[in-house]
Amino acid sequence: MIFRQLFEPLSSTYTYLLGCDQTGQAVLIDPVIVAVDRDLTEIRRLGLTLAYTLDTHIHADHITAALELKQKAGSRIAAPAYDRLPCADVGIEEGKPFQVGSIVLQPLHTPGHTDGHFAYLSGDRVFSGDALLIDGCGRTDFQNGDAAALYKSVQEKLFSLADDVLVYPAHDYKGRRVSSIAQEKNRNPRLGQGRTLEEFQSIMASLNLPYPHFIDYALHGNKLCGVCPGGLPENLQQYCRHMSESPQG
Repeated sequence: MIFRQLFEPLSSTYTYLLGCDQTGQAVLIDPVIVAVDRDLTEIRRLGLTLAYTLDTHIHADHITAALELKQKAGSRIAAPAYDRLPCADVGIEEGKPFQVGSIVLQPLHTPGHTDGHFAYLSGDRVFSGDALLIDGCGRTDFQNGDAAALYKSVQEKLFSLADDVLVYPAHDYKGRRVSSIAQEKNRNPRLGQGRTLEEFQSIMASLNLPYPHFIDYALHGNKLCGVCPGGLPENLQQYCRHMSESPQG
């Protein structure tokens, strides 16, 4: 499998490019609209054809590139069936493998950050979205988030994977690129180290995080598979402009 980890600095989002070296088909997990040109350039450089975009959940901190990539590259949109997005071409469900060429992803419904959140297991790696970050996890105080649900998702589904499975998160804010199930079980200060549900709920309840400044625009746009809303305040317009640089993980 051809694999690239791509980083968008404005929202600190990792996009994952998976390519089938037999058919030349590719999948982008969690693409970001400001990085469309970067992603298409990388796909062309590798001689691949984008078959699908695949989001882990409805994002609150950026606009997905799913719709724009469909318009520019002819790719299809895959998204969790739980969210019932009318713009999605394929609804992802747990227990139903998602296959593109030789790429096989096992969808894992991992609610808690959002109620429709999914992680995707592929061989020796899991794309954990916001459910499990490196030494952390996504917040649980909006989009029907639920700390108890997230604890159950991580402990019963992600931490039940083999210790050597690599963890590729949707975000990192400290320049880290990859972890492992063993590492997160051993040292994640929120969900690892034998934390109980009560301890985790207390940690999440005491975060006192500010209201996400882009969420009111992002949720509407992402429920349409990636539409930049009109009337964006000037300080938020960068979230819909294409990036001028193309940093890659």
